[in-house]
Amino acid sequence: MKYLAKIKYLGTHFHGFQVQPNQRTVQGELCRAFEELFSSQTKVTGCSRTDAGVHANEFVISVECDNATIPPEKLPVAIARYLPRDLSLFYAEECFDDFHPRYNVKSKEYLYKIRNSRVSDPFMYERVWFLPQDITEFAFIEMRKAADHIVGTHDFRSFMAEGSDVKDTVRTVFYLEIDKNGADISIRISADGFLYNMVRIIVGTLVEVAYGRISADEIADIISAKKREKAGTTAPAEGLYLNKVIY
Repeated sequence: MKYLAKIKYLGTHFHGFQVQPNQRTVQGELCRAFEELFSSQTKVTGCSRTDAGVHANEFVISVECDNATIPPEKLPVAIARYLPRDLSLFYAEECFDDFHPRYNVKSKEYLYKIRNSRVSDPFMYERVWFLPQDITEFAFIEMRKAADHIVGTHDFRSFMAEGSDVKDTVRTVFYLEIDKNGADISIRISADGFLYNMVRIIVGTLVEVAYGRISADEIADIISAKKREKAGTTAPAEGLYLNKVIY
C-alpha cells in the first residue's frame, strides 16, 4: 500500500527534512518509525527539503511499504507511539502508485512569524524572529507596498542563496500577505515553487524596507538586477513554517 500522509514538526532540533549522515532529520525519524511499525524497510518521500530549524504546519509525504496493511484512517494513531515529541503524523489516505509529493505539487504556502517587541517571550523562543526595533505603522505600510512588487511571475535570482545550481529561476508568486496583530507580524507567501532560501531572503528584504534601508520602490530594480547582493539579509530559519501544500 502507498499512503499520502500529512505531518507537522518543530524544526528546532532537526537538521532539515532530508536524510543526512550522522544528523537528526525528519525523514530519518520517519523511516525509523515506519520500519518499527511495519517490521520492514519503508520508503518515505517528502514534498520539500526544509532547512535546519525550519518548521512545518503541513508537510506532505508518501509512504511505501509492502507490509503496510493498516487502514489509512488508523495510521496516525498507529505510528504515534514510534514518533518523537517534535514530530507528528495527523492525516493519511491511500494514493495512486504514481503520486509524488514533490513533483505533483501545484503550489505551496509558507508562513513567516515575526515578534516585534523589545522584550522577548521565552515561549516563542526559536519559533519566531524577534525584532526589538519598532516597526511603525508607516513602516508596515511600506512593507506591504514592497510586497506588491514581488507578486507575479518574475526571475527571482536576486532572492536565491548563492551556491544553488538551479538553472530556471523564474517563479510565480500568487500572493504575499502581511498582517499585524499587536507585536505579532505574519507573512504568508504562496507560489508555484521556491528557490533556495527564497522566502527567508524576501522576508529579510521586507524587514530592511521597514527599517528604511531599502525603499519599497527599489524592489522592482532588485528583481531586475538578478543579483543576490542587491536584495536584503536572509531572515533566520526559526520564524519559517511550511504552512500548506496544494495538489
